[in-house]
Amino acid sequence: MQTLKELIEQLPPELQQEVRDFVEFLLERRAAKLKAEKRGELKLDWRGALRDLRGKYTSVELQHKVLEWWGD
Repeated sequence: MQTLKELIEQLPPELQQEVRDFVEFLLERRAAKLKAEKRGELKLDWRGALRDLRGKYTSVELQHKVLEWWGD
């Protein structure tokens, strides 16, 4: 099995640059996420979690339901 470095070295220079750009993007995104966590910012990774309940409840009913669930 080839290492990541060996695979990248098989790419032409312009694609190697794309890989480098993508890795830098991932590192920057990770650093920003860690920085936000240290500052105590809200994570919104729960967004859309109740989407499947959209047709079953109105927004007010859903708010009441969530309060019930939190109480359990």
